[in-house]
Amino acid sequence: MIAQGKQVCNLTVGDFNPKFFPIPAALREGIARALAGGETNYPPSDGVLALRKSVAEYAAREFNVRYPVEGVLIAAGARPILYGTYRCVLNPGDKVVYGLPSWNNNHYSWIAQANAVEVVTQARHGFQPTLDDFRPHLKDANLFCLCTPSNPTGTVMEPGVLRELMLGVVEENERRARAGKRLLFVLHDQVYASLVFGEARHVHPCALVPQCAPYVISLDAISKSLAGTGVRVGWVLAAPAVVARMRDFLGHVGAWAPRAEQVAVADFLGNTQALAAFRQEMDAKVQALLNALYAGFMKMKQSGLPLDCVQPQGAIYLSLQLKLIGKSFEGRKIASNADIGQLLLERAGMAVVPFQAFGLREESGWFRLSVGAVTPTDIETCLPRVKALLESVR
Repeated sequence: MIAQGKQVCNLTVGDFNPKFFPIPAALREGIARALAGGETNYPPSDGVLALRKSVAEYAAREFNVRYPVEGVLIAAGARPILYGTYRCVLNPGDKVVYGLPSWNNNHYSWIAQANAVEVVTQARHGFQPTLDDFRPHLKDANLFCLCTPSNPTGTVMEPGVLRELMLGVVEENERRARAGKRLLFVLHDQVYASLVFGEARHVHPCALVPQCAPYVISLDAISKSLAGTGVRVGWVLAAPAVVARMRDFLGHVGAWAPRAEQVAVADFLGNTQALAAFRQEMDAKVQALLNALYAGFMKMKQSGLPLDCVQPQGAIYLSLQLKLIGKSFEGRKIASNADIGQLLLERAGMAVVPFQAFGLREESGWFRLSVGAVTPTDIETCLPRVKALLESVR
């Protein structure tokens, strides 16, 4: 449709358009300097030491958690760490528990031949799992997966909920230790930790419950916090024994972050003034886009149109529910999320991703909307088209 010259507000892309969201200038210049300075060899398998130290300092400063440098591993973004976690703490047939909707845990479970247990979460809880959701699996699970702020839902787990869940994990692991059984680990994805809005508060689980530190594998990256999805620098914070095992595994996979980028990120994370200035500008732009979508849809809801949405709390996403299943448009029956998505694209020029892409099988009318590749004008011109479409549904 775009190639045909038609207007499309593309809210499908979980990435940033570098025209609107460039990486920090100081980081870009640092990468160029590192390349010019000959930083082109293999990096150490656990990462350039300066970056590991810088990440440890960053985590202490930002999240009030303290890790030795041996508890930090650098990789080519967050994905190798997700993969490495599955392969390093699980055996085939082991039980992995995660909430739906969820980003890619189904694929990693398949790759690792794990037994995936998918727990459908509720909109009233911000699509975040609770201890009650996971409690039936505490005694036999090997890995719990958390993502907060969440892709795809744009919500943040409440600190009280996270604390209760971590205390449950600590209690279970104490029981297992007494019985000589394998531990239950928690994969904690906080790639969007810097993008938190309004009254929401992101807290690291080990800051809430320090006793859980031996069991938490926490991943982060510059992919979203610095709009550097293609720069490919991420890291894990975990117990040194876990990091050592993952280092050996990922070294054979070849999942190192490029050396020049590592050197530049080490310098940039330590430049607190530049980091704060970049975040202030970037976070304001993301929040303005999300707020524009949310305000527009809430206005439609208040006028009686059949939709609902969750107020965005973090990341670059908004969760939108269009209550159109069973209705008709110009005599055309709407039976699925796919039907809704096609209608939105054809009649309103809005492209979105259904929650089915994130494992939720129900035809619920829920969609993920991502603002990383759109402008305020795209949203402003799209919302009236959506309103006109919804007013025509019977």
